[in-house]
Amino acid sequence: MTRTAGPALRLTVVVGEHEVWHHKPLHAEIVHRAHAAGLAGASVFRGVEGFGASSVIHTQRLLSLSEDLPVAVIVVDAEDRVRGFLPRLAELVGERGLVTVEPCEVIAFPERRPDGGADTAAGERG
Repeated sequence: MTRTAGPALRLTVVVGEHEVWHHKPLHAEIVHRAHAAGLAGASVFRGVEGFGASSVIHTQRLLSLSEDLPVAVIVVDAEDRVRGFLPRLAELVGERGLVTVEPCEVIAFPERRPDGGADTAAGERG
């Protein structure tokens, strides 16, 4: 996948870590569908504490021993690709999570060569 710089959208999906889709963690299914859709990438981040619409606080603190911490799946790609993925996401998430889309800018730094110099463009060899 080619890294490009410029305007993009950041898609964030927050769900409970124990939400499932056909006996598979929901966050994993979101990542696999994003991959199958050809999106640039997806990462899952596990929260240490949070609450949602239920107002129940979930935490990883030892005394609380919560087992349903929040996880966030983050995808960054071009606007048309992210918006094209939303119908597939709607089927999975429904009312079980929070979905946000925000504009962002992708910054592509020049690659570093083994000799310590910088290439003029990512992926360019000289």
